[in-house]
Amino acid sequence: MERRAKAATESGVLLLIAAGILIGLNALSALGGYVRTDITVNKRYSLSDGSKRLLRSMKQEMKVDVYVTRGLPKLDTFVRDLRDLMVEYKAGSDKKFDFNIIEAKTEDEKKTAKEAGLVEQPFGEASDTEEKAAVTQGFMGIVFKYGSEKDAIKFLPPDRTDGLEFWITNKIRELRDKGDDIKHKVGVIGGHDEMKLTESNLVPANMGKPSLQQILTSNFNFYQIQDVDLKAGDAEIDDTLDGVIITQPNKDYTEKELRRIDQFLLKGKTLAVFASAVNVKASDATMNASLNTHGLEKLLAGYGIEMRKDAIVDFGRSFRVSIMTQGGPASVRFPQMLDVQDDTRFSGDEQLLDTSFAAFFRIPALAFPFASSVIMHPEKQPNDVRCEGLKPDQCNFKLVARSTPRALRETTDTVDLRPLKQWRPKGEWGQFGVAANVEGNLKTAFPEGDKMGVERPEKSAKPARILVVSSSQFLANPFARAGNGPDMGQMGMQMPGMGGDEQLLQIAGPYAQQALTQTILAFKNTLDWLSGDTDLLAVSAKILNEPNLVYGDVSKPTFSEESDDQLKKRDEEMRQARKTQQRSVEIALVAILPILFALFGFIRWRLRMAARENVSLA
Repeated sequence: MERRAKAATESGVLLLIAAGILIGLNALSALGGYVRTDITVNKRYSLSDGSKRLLRSMKQEMKVDVYVTRGLPKLDTFVRDLRDLMVEYKAGSDKKFDFNIIEAKTEDEKKTAKEAGLVEQPFGEASDTEEKAAVTQGFMGIVFKYGSEKDAIKFLPPDRTDGLEFWITNKIRELRDKGDDIKHKVGVIGGHDEMKLTESNLVPANMGKPSLQQILTSNFNFYQIQDVDLKAGDAEIDDTLDGVIITQPNKDYTEKELRRIDQFLLKGKTLAVFASAVNVKASDATMNASLNTHGLEKLLAGYGIEMRKDAIVDFGRSFRVSIMTQGGPASVRFPQMLDVQDDTRFSGDEQLLDTSFAAFFRIPALAFPFASSVIMHPEKQPNDVRCEGLKPDQCNFKLVARSTPRALRETTDTVDLRPLKQWRPKGEWGQFGVAANVEGNLKTAFPEGDKMGVERPEKSAKPARILVVSSSQFLANPFARAGNGPDMGQMGMQMPGMGGDEQLLQIAGPYAQQALTQTILAFKNTLDWLSGDTDLLAVSAKILNEPNLVYGDVSKPTFSEESDDQLKKRDEEMRQARKTQQRSVEIALVAILPILFALFGFIRWRLRMAARENVSLA
């Protein structure tokens, strides 16, 4: 008994010492004596190095007024996180950034906030102990002042902290560029009935008519998007442009026009191509595709990128959406819309999505609708452009996105890609590249033949860069583009009897929710890559949510010659196998891990009790 009493006394003293240490550490933390360590992959809770470099690049000082509202637990937590972030901005700015926290309570303060563009908002929060919800009124926004420039983030939602640095840093960049007269000009080549950035093809028409260019202008207007008219090849491309973009054409490029693009690129410029051989017309609910590369294959082949005349459908990782059917909600897959994800099971020459590449930086998944395959031919370019002897992250001549091995290549002149069809896949199975990147001192794509009056060097004096995203509607919502009816122009109405497919529009909404944020972010990253300003890619990645778990077998299937009944049975077996794998993961996370943890604790407790029984105090 005496031994036990002494052991219990020693244990009690040790507990008191541990409690005292914890109390002391908490007291130091409350007084500001703490160190934050961000161990997340995207550094979600610490200021990016790119943001710090942006601040230090400013030629003038930036003053920031942060208008906040306190009084509710959710608001207080958000204000604390916002203040901590502002402290990091100030610390990383080399004394070029300063801020004030203002809780507007007087009429003069409220008037000043409204004059700066902020909007007074009601804030509510449900109470756990009372039936009524707590409600308060106030501001939650930021006013920026940089030299003679002034702008504001009018409202910050207090339930979202994951994208704070993204929006704040981009607003700082916008004001910095205006105040310091920094311009980023990018051209979009027109004149070929191409899919335009101004098209309202992102959401169903009844949800509004935003376009990709409108989103860029509203949120990232430090980019200047200009139309480029080649005038049948008679006009040079403006040298002041950082780069040019080609979107899916509907008319062929002439060789003289392609030579003008080659001429521009060999000046050390940048080219991004968002196009494939798969042509699907707007407002065509059948999604019947014709295969035609419209002459782009001639230009790209000269740089070592072969865009093939085919359509890729991927049964290993298709875009999926839940829709309502007569039998209830069902998960439907669309193999013609590749869901290319960063999957750690694939690496090297099998890597699905290169998330180290600038345009796709830290983006866990991207949709590639209506894709064609691309093949790399290093022999078409000089040795210093190729990748022999280089590590994968050093290579600038590579595929940066691929299908899974369960993809099929269809090569007929027309391909039936209608949604919700019963697939009877035939053709060449394999893993295919759908995006490629080439960088370096490139050789001309047209070393021989009539120059047609277009003078250019045999090789670029400065490094030139090319990105090919072989997806004809990568920059669109394919379901909205096919499902929306033709527009009556200024009337803002759809023409009856001409398009407007309800089923496609039902799918278009979930597609927009699941895929468009990543698509828009990839395009913004591409603009940064085009202009050579990739310092803020890590900031952009912070706006994305954590990726979902990846399920499913991506090995090659063997159902190409089966009957309709067999296909339906096989498809149901695949769905059930996927559900079984999901259920196994859920059981492991919910039950098995806690049981193992509890068992570990029980064993530790028994070992400690046994040791205490045998303790010797002599």
